[in-house]
Amino acid sequence: MTASFVVFLVALPLCIGVAVASSAPPELGIISGVVGGLVVGMARGSTLQVSGPAAGLAALVAEAVLEHGLATLGVIVLASGVLQIGLGLIRLGRMFQAISIAVVQGMLAGIGLPLMFSQAYPMADAKAIGVPVENMLGIPGLIASTLADPQKMIAAALGIGTVVLSFLWKKMPAPVNKAPAALVAVAGGMAVASLPGVDINTLQVGNLLASVQVPGPSQFAMLANGAVLSTVLTFTIIASAESLFTAAAVDRMHTGARTRYNSELIAQGAGNTICGLLGALPMTAVVARSSANVQAGAKTRISRTLHGLWLLAFAVLLPGVLALIPISVLAGVLVHSGWKLFAPAEFPKMWRQDRGEFAVMTLTTVVIVATALLEGVLVGLAAGIVLAALRMSQTSVRTEVAGDTAKLVMAGNATFLRLPKLIDALEEVASAGMPRIRLDLTAVTHWDHACRSQVDEFVAQQRGTGEVRVELLRPNTPNAPAPPFTPAAEPEPRTDQEATPGPTAQWFYLDPTPVEEYRPSARMR
Repeated sequence: MTASFVVFLVALPLCIGVAVASSAPPELGIISGVVGGLVVGMARGSTLQVSGPAAGLAALVAEAVLEHGLATLGVIVLASGVLQIGLGLIRLGRMFQAISIAVVQGMLAGIGLPLMFSQAYPMADAKAIGVPVENMLGIPGLIASTLADPQKMIAAALGIGTVVLSFLWKKMPAPVNKAPAALVAVAGGMAVASLPGVDINTLQVGNLLASVQVPGPSQFAMLANGAVLSTVLTFTIIASAESLFTAAAVDRMHTGARTRYNSELIAQGAGNTICGLLGALPMTAVVARSSANVQAGAKTRISRTLHGLWLLAFAVLLPGVLALIPISVLAGVLVHSGWKLFAPAEFPKMWRQDRGEFAVMTLTTVVIVATALLEGVLVGLAAGIVLAALRMSQTSVRTEVAGDTAKLVMAGNATFLRLPKLIDALEEVASAGMPRIRLDLTAVTHWDHACRSQVDEFVAQQRGTGEVRVELLRPNTPNAPAPPFTPAAEPEPRTDQEATPGPTAQWFYLDPTPVEEYRPSARMR
């Protein structure tokens, strides 16, 4: 019960703030939070992680609403949920764990950086200009207009104070710091907004049930639009990846039951399907709420389920309280969330650990900021695959002339990526003009069809001249049986009196017959 109330206090401002940042009514954020608690919270999968509208999808949702309209958002979310269920049913939940961590961190940074700049405008009761680059370039003008308007300065002070409070709150003495920083900031902002002479923007909250927009036939017809299908695919990939990455992070926070990834993906899909039917925002598992749940002492799924019930009760019974919350405070909460997603300390850390991964991470972030989320992730994945292929294709090629023989010695993994290097080496031994050529490939651990064909063509061409003798030592076949050998004979015992007993060399063969059949326990199965 205690943990569920703590999660409710953390989730309430985030649900509303994400909805406002997504250019959607705040009621839709609360509806997604309720579904995340009451539907996903009761499903099997992860035990302690909490789901709801996520700041990481805010920019993507805002773009979808701008391009296709708020009415189409429901069918986009519904289709994404159905696709998530399908991925879970065919057991592809763990596939998302195979994504390079550099791509993941680059994706999060690419989400967090635009989120910070876009929310800088609501912090000053202004409207964001548009795409991330335009928002970044418009910051000087925003500062100038804010300083010229006393009411905007009050709103900006509340937003900046919220950001500072979010960073410093954990350093407050106990038990004061047990209260969520976002809730403290919201309460303080409501107090300032109620002062006489203060005229800043606050939430405009309507009826929760009246905000439900069930998609109709015209909205479902939009699924034939290629741009809408692209948005569905993006929602599915990002929401699934964020949920499963969060599950892995939450599993490291506690010692209880581990996440069932396919079941969790199905649960997230079910939640998004219902959110889509209600015309609400998409949802994912969220680290902030999940960590609050764990730290509050939750042990079962009951806490995350009850938090959805508290959200529903608050929105239905006390809607007037929501109308007192300043928008600049919610924007400050999201700026802090964007900073945590951006995680600037990860860039120098990655530079020290692996500069190749640093390049992938930076490229992913830059492309997302410059273009869009899906394009950036695809570019990052492609860069990660190229980097892995280059590292797996480490090949050493050495040529020399000894007597009347031109030698080529190659070791490592010979793939098509190293084909130019191999061709240059073959041409070098051919141009040496020696009557004999020796190609030693015994140290090659793997060679693909391109390299094998190149070597075979070179050998056939040289032998076809009739003037050069070519010796080809092919790589060892990994599955070839080991050459037979005979156990060493024991030495004849010495018969003289000075002989001293000592150890004798013996050869032992491993018997492939198992001593005892291994049967995994039911829990391991």
